[in-house]
Order: sequence, then structure tokens, then C-alpha cells
Amino acid sequence: MSTSSARNPGIDLLRGLAILLVILNHIGLRIRLVKTLLAGLPHQFLNDLTFNGSEGVYIFFVISGFLIAGNSIQRWGRLSSIDARAFYVRRASRILPCLVALVAILSVLHLAHVQDYVINRPHQSLHGAVASAFGLYLNWYEAHTGYLPASWDVLWSLSIEEVFYLGFPLLCLILRKDWLLAPMLIALSLSQPFALAAIVHNPIWYEKAYLPGMAGIAAGVLTAILAAHWNPRSRWPGIFLEVAGACGVFAVLGFEDNLARFVGSGVFLVLTVSAAVLVLGFYFQARAVPAWSLKGTGWLQSCGRLSYEIYLTHMFVVLSVVRIFHACHASLRWGFLWYLPAIVLAWALGWLVAKYFSSPCERALRQRLTKPKAIAGVQTTVELQPLQ
Repeated sequence: MSTSSARNPGIDLLRGLAILLVILNHIGLRIRLVKTLLAGLPHQFLNDLTFNGSEGVYIFFVISGFLIAGNSIQRWGRLSSIDARAFYVRRASRILPCLVALVAILSVLHLAHVQDYVINRPHQSLHGAVASAFGLYLNWYEAHTGYLPASWDVLWSLSIEEVFYLGFPLLCLILRKDWLLAPMLIALSLSQPFALAAIVHNPIWYEKAYLPGMAGIAAGVLTAILAAHWNPRSRWPGIFLEVAGACGVFAVLGFEDNLARFVGSGVFLVLTVSAAVLVLGFYFQARAVPAWSLKGTGWLQSCGRLSYEIYLTHMFVVLSVVRIFHACHASLRWGFLWYLPAIVLAWALGWLVAKYFSSPCERALRQRLTKPKAIAGVQTTVELQPLQ
């Protein structure tokens, strides 16, 4: 969703690409493409296809910052006018139903000793995992105790996002002016390579630390502020931004190792800036051409719109598909054939969860928790578009 009320096909497509990268990564760790009949293709290409999961999450961070800040500007006119209570209510309504359900299901699976779901590392426990999930420090918990089972592990990025959004509306209300907020966002965005370079002895923390992830979100928020203040008179700035951003994202996803030789830890900064530029280009394109569409990409856009539900639930599909793969004694040479059904089933599960659980819960919580507003002596409830 752009900062207008209409869906933005470009941004939905980018979200779909990001969630696809995450799913491919988690399948690829368990069924390696380089050991299948596709091994005749360049190994670098196969690795780029299956090992860009963290990069996909960082693209999510940028999009998240843009959408939430943009929707806040649309809803309240400016960030300094943000209604903190309404912001928190709407954020909780979106996040908590799936989070509570996921933690409850994973807890039951652990207690039932279901394979792939048992927490059994030293210094880890069920109550520790539950507390870190709801306390928004699961990333820190893993950095100090090791990886949790895969279906718990996906919650690391949620810890980073929600800690950022706990402070975001308060910062907007304290600073009051975009020209005061923007320098702080720029500084946070540019801190990313320095934060990553400082983490040298803990590979889990390098991947999941708060500051680098928040830097990506800050880049997205900064992009939303820029979009609100810049109104190009033609389509060409948007087209230029789309091309430049796409080239930067492609350079990181396809040539990250080569790029890292020149920029070192700055490679993720290149990714987040490129993603922000691409998102801004998509925003301007949609504003210049209201009927703009990307034909033939509807399913991937659907993945983008369902990205939260797919992200939280896709490991149930991946782990099940991999279990069936091994139980059937399937040949690893044909392992690549198992990727497509896993991807489709992950989308289907996300769709079912969204349609029959998360969306109804979100609407119900919004209606129950949103403050009534008196208009001309009549009590009404303010109904706003959901934060994505």
C-alpha cells in the first residue's frame, strides 16, 4: 500500500519478492539446489536464488517503515499529529492475533515433543522462548543461546520492528517537525555499516541485531517523509528512481560477495538505500498513473499483501514438505521439484490464515479498541485503513 489509499502494485510486488526470497532460503537450507539436477547451472546463481533470506528481510524493513510512516501521514496529516494511542491500538490489532496464535501452537508442539518443534538447546527453555517472543527480544535471546527451532526463529525480525514502532510515535510527538526528525533518521540509516562492522564475534547477532535492522526501517520512514514533500511534475523522476533502485537491489542479490569486496559491511546499506529508492519510484509511478498495473504478477503481489501471514506460518509448510521428501526417500537429484509445491502451499496457508483468522481478528480488535469520537453530538467510531 502506498501513502495513498490505493494499492501500489510495485510495492506489493517487491514485498512478494522479499517473502519469496525468505521461503527459498528456508527450503534451500534443507534441499540444496547445488545437489540436484540443476547443478549444471552456475553455482553462484543457485546460491543467490536460495541464500538471500536475510536480504529479503531487510527489504521488508524498508517497506515496513515506508508503509507505516506513509499511512500515518495520510491518516493524521503529518507525523507530528500522530495519535499515539490509535497507532499502538492499530499496530497491536495487526500483529498480536497471529503472534499469540503462533506462540500458542508452537508451545503445544514443544510440549507434545513433535520433531522439529522441540526446544532442546542448553540454556534454552519454553518459558524463555515465550518471554522473548512477547518481550520483543527473541533476536537477543538467540544471539546468547543459539538458534531456536525454525518456526520460532522467524520471530527475530518482529522483535526489531516492534521495538522500533514502540518508540516511533513518541519520537514524532517530541520532535514535532520533519526537519528535526529527518536528520535523526538519516543518522540511524547511515549507522548500519558501522553497527555491522562492530559485531565481529557473534554471527547470529550480526544477522539479527537491533540497530542494523532499525536502520533499514528508518530508511523507509525517511522515504515516506520525502514522498510527502516532493511532488514531481512528470513521470520521469519516478522511472529513473525505479531503474536506479532495481539495479541496486539486483546488484546486492546477485553479486553481494563481489560488492562486499568494495564496500565491506556497507553492502546492506546499499540494499536498504536501493530498496528505498525503488519504493519511492513505485510511489511516484502510481501517483502519476493511477491505473498503473503490472500484468502477469498478480500472484506475487498477492504474496506481498499476505507477507505477514506467510512469513509467520511458512515454516510449517517447509518443515512438512522436507519431512515428506525424506520419508519418501526421494532422490536429491529431483529435489528442485519440491520447491514449487512448498511455495504454493505456503501462500495457501497464509491466505487461509489471513481470510479466516488475522483479518477478522484485526477488524474486531480495531472496532473494540478504537476510541469513539463525538461529531455533532453523535457518538461514532473512527474507522481507518489498517496499518500494514
